[in-house]
Amino acid sequence: MLPILLGCASCSKVGSVQGNAPTELPLPERIQVVFNHRDAARYRSPLDDQWRNGDNLEKFVITAIEKAQQEILVAVQELSLPGIADALVAAKQRGVTVQMVIENSFSQPWGDLHEADLSLHERRRVAHLKMLADRNHDGELSPTERYRGDAMQILRRHQIPLIDDSEDGSKGSGLMHHKFLVIDTQRVITGSANFSNSGIHGDPAAIQTRGNVNHLLSFNSTELAELFKKEFLLMWGDGPGGAKDSLFGLAKHAPGIQTAKVGGTRIEVLFAPHAKRQKMNGLQFIAKQIETSKQNIDMALFIFSAQGLVNKLREQVQSGVKIRLIADPGFASRSYSEVLDLLAVSLPDHHCKIEAGNNPFDSPLKGVGTPRLARGDKLHHKFAVIDNKKVITGSFNWSPAAAHTNDETLMVIHSPKLAKHFTREMNRLWRGAELGITARMQHKLERQRIKCGSGVGKT
Repeated sequence: MLPILLGCASCSKVGSVQGNAPTELPLPERIQVVFNHRDAARYRSPLDDQWRNGDNLEKFVITAIEKAQQEILVAVQELSLPGIADALVAAKQRGVTVQMVIENSFSQPWGDLHEADLSLHERRRVAHLKMLADRNHDGELSPTERYRGDAMQILRRHQIPLIDDSEDGSKGSGLMHHKFLVIDTQRVITGSANFSNSGIHGDPAAIQTRGNVNHLLSFNSTELAELFKKEFLLMWGDGPGGAKDSLFGLAKHAPGIQTAKVGGTRIEVLFAPHAKRQKMNGLQFIAKQIETSKQNIDMALFIFSAQGLVNKLREQVQSGVKIRLIADPGFASRSYSEVLDLLAVSLPDHHCKIEAGNNPFDSPLKGVGTPRLARGDKLHHKFAVIDNKKVITGSFNWSPAAAHTNDETLMVIHSPKLAKHFTREMNRLWRGAELGITARMQHKLERQRIKCGSGVGKT
């Protein structure tokens, strides 16, 4: 029997939200949140100096850095924004201790990279960075432009202490995927955004882009900052060129759920990864939150490839919980995407194999869609709102790799006030979403049906 189900092929439609225009919402004490596509804010894009909707996430980070007085600890997958590099250098020059951990794939200045050694994706990234560095748009890079446009070169030139995830003597962990700063053991900034133009503003080669859809949070709390600092120091060890005592991945022996108060808000934090045998890993932590839902679950996810979480959502749907999911269009139609399970379809991979344990819904869930974004932009959020009163967020994609391989941040924030901000972002995405099986998904389903016929098997 053919496992590719096409019953929802024509059910794609645009989501709609009833109600008034967005208004300013109160925030919990000592917590801020910014969204780079938010309708009710505007800033000038550094790519073209034009006004655009959204909060300026780069400025949000720079402002926090400028207020530092003693110490800045940075753990980010990528930092390619020269403005943030300049702010870190200025902080060091006024006597602030600055230390950085970064993913090894992004730790070298792009000016030192040789095109022949790069993948197609890496060559495109470097080409975009060169375009940004060409400030006078003459097609040539002067030595000054090369230096001023290369964030990692700026940090190196000014001797900002920096390591990547090969500092432990390995070739690197799965991914050093954290996105956080700890400032003066008092303030934590974290969220879904990488510190790059594509992660915040857009790509210079495609002026229609507005950057991957992201958010950042700021917490003013010594208690929370100490938890993040402890995670940083595990990775930092004794710093660059030392005894190789940095710990990444499973070598960190990451602790379980930790709790901190920010004002009156309770926050649970789990730093990944954990071995699959451990009682409470990231996917189990999320499943636990899903289990608590009584009314509704909203999700905006870049990657969703955890079968166990789909099974848990099925249980909640059967108990009457309302589900809305907005997923990245590029990821949603991959063979291992659990978005397809929610839409009651199966998609064989290139070898005509169905993922082991695959378990699509019997009928498509109505509240599933993908946003209409500029070509090149991604939905990069990793958040969920449970019953309008708590938010799941962090760098943690809903995938086995995030739980068991990568260095990640996963938080549950118990705050109805903050939940309203994320629900507003969900509603914004929902207004422009295409619900059900999209034309892109349908094309892939048809193509694999022709290629595989009924000759499919389990991986």
